[in-house]
Amino acid sequence: MEKRMIETSYTEEDQKIEGSLRPQRLEEYIGQDNIKKNLEIAIEAAKKRGEPLDHVLFFGPPGLGKTTLAGIIAHEMDVNIKITSGPAIEKAGDIAAVLNGLQEGDILFIDEIHRLNKQIEEVLYPAMEDYAIDIMIGKGPSAKSIRLDLPHFTLVGATTRAGLLSAPLRDRFGIIERLEFYNAPQLRTIILNSAKILNVTVDDEAALEMAKRSRGTPRLANRILKRVRDYAEVRHDGIITLDIAKTALDMMNVDKAGLDYTDQKMLRTLITGFGGGPVGLDTIAAAIGEDSGTIEDVIEPYLLQNGFLNRTPKGRVATEAAYNHLGLEMPVNRD
Repeated sequence: MEKRMIETSYTEEDQKIEGSLRPQRLEEYIGQDNIKKNLEIAIEAAKKRGEPLDHVLFFGPPGLGKTTLAGIIAHEMDVNIKITSGPAIEKAGDIAAVLNGLQEGDILFIDEIHRLNKQIEEVLYPAMEDYAIDIMIGKGPSAKSIRLDLPHFTLVGATTRAGLLSAPLRDRFGIIERLEFYNAPQLRTIILNSAKILNVTVDDEAALEMAKRSRGTPRLANRILKRVRDYAEVRHDGIITLDIAKTALDMMNVDKAGLDYTDQKMLRTLITGFGGGPVGLDTIAAAIGEDSGTIEDVIEPYLLQNGFLNRTPKGRVATEAAYNHLGLEMPVNRD
């Protein structure tokens, strides 16, 4: 699949700009108000008792701020943070080495924690509950188990697929929070804050226009700001006005609802080629030249969340909102 402008997963481009744009404290963090309140209380209570924070699990779609919140927790608790990911930990020895290298109160952040294998999870269970790990030394009849005490630490897990987490691992997290999509005013504030850091002048109206096309995702909002800034600097005087933002976004094929060419192609094919559906997934995939897995995991979620598409037992069906968005007339007698 070709690279999409509105991709919400982490890219190399994001790596270059996100570090400087991430908030460092809870009061700087915009949106997710319930999570902020809960974390504020939990952090304050842990600091008063002089204990490490309870283990935390964040879940939700990519680009909403799970990694940022882990960094904020470390700053608020005034401790170090060690960052790794589920796929990077291959053997039980790897996680044992990481845990053994932690200091008292440190935070271990594991991204995509649902991708940990079973052996690693088995090591984490006693580490999370008893702050100890059991290591086997030797083989065969002479093998013996040694219990290694660990410093008290906080495990912060992040996942985009909470349903894939095993129940025993999920139950060991004391704080479990779901991150929701952001609304346009929140994203506008994020864009204006990022613009200050990047030394870009952005009108309020332009910031709101970019926010509306950011799919409710701060990562995408920052990426769009960077692209619009490039256009404003090359073709204009560097100041981002509403007209400049609209022109730049149209050039990127990101429409008013945040849909790109691939999204529009799928909806248009469904409506004009198949009368709006219902159509099977494999049929749509063949018609638009995409892999069915890509459609299911990458294209469909946003269309479903925003009411442009329905899933039925017979297949995918375009909704009235999809017809209206594309400026097409909906058939009167559609089944």
